[in-house]
Amino acid sequence: MEYTTFGRTGLRVSKLGLGGAPIGGDFKDVDEKEIERVIHEALDSGVNFIDTAPLYGRGLSEERFGRALLGGRREKVVLATKAARFDQDYDYDGIIRSVEGSLKRLQTDHIDLLQLHDVEKKPYDVIMNEAVPALQKLREDGKIRFLGVTGRDLDLLKRYMETDVFDSVQFYARYMLLDYSAAKEIIPLAKEKNIAVINGSVLGMGLLADAPAQFLDEEIRAEAAKRMEKLAFLRRTEPKGLIEPGMRFSLQNPDIHVTLTGTASSRSLRANISYCDGQGLSPEDHSKVLSLFGDYPSLFA
Repeated sequence: MEYTTFGRTGLRVSKLGLGGAPIGGDFKDVDEKEIERVIHEALDSGVNFIDTAPLYGRGLSEERFGRALLGGRREKVVLATKAARFDQDYDYDGIIRSVEGSLKRLQTDHIDLLQLHDVEKKPYDVIMNEAVPALQKLREDGKIRFLGVTGRDLDLLKRYMETDVFDSVQFYARYMLLDYSAAKEIIPLAKEKNIAVINGSVLGMGLLADAPAQFLDEEIRAEAAKRMEKLAFLRRTEPKGLIEPGMRFSLQNPDIHVTLTGTASSRSLRANISYCDGQGLSPEDHSKVLSLFGDYPSLFA
């Protein structure tokens, strides 16, 4: 397992983090015992960064992590969750309620990284004038340590990063083999400001795993298929052969602090852990990938 310093927070984190959406059963029904095995196997293998949210499984993901971290494991991980949910208020009181609920479900007295979830779904003024002061009050009270922001709209994320309020930024499906638009401005800006970078959905909502999420429309699938044809030189012999190069593409970037793996399968987890060995794509393959889609529009609007 590789580790790095999580931006200006000074936290030492594994470059591979365990994402919480599958843990909450958001993509398919999951077996409770298998979920418990996945979490403990990740921790035993050196993964020390957990990323979850009240949205995942409507709180079930946080509850499952909370149970798994009992017995002395909590203080050995960097625990990240989010506030609030798209169907909840992001005003001052709403954020306070969200975080208090997360603390109970996670069975902890503090959260290491509290991220505002999918900020493009709420007005900027509400975020800055209501949500941020609530998070700052929670930090003063010792209930959270650091603040983060997440979303898919890169221009909006840049605007939030420029406020210097946030210690981390998380985007998804924006730095992967099919779409590396975050490399243009967001990742360089994060490096300049020493903001930690969390990379989500590096397999493009399942596209690179030949298992696209059911909610993806045909236009996106068709465009992805065209791009994937250009990536045929990376395919491995095993089924779903773009998973390994997809993971290594993100893990090898020194300016991405945590690459998330969202899985509820021990087998998949072990494979993804094996890619966190310091070996990225070959220089030739890496350069070729970066020459393919630089002028393309983002795959996910």
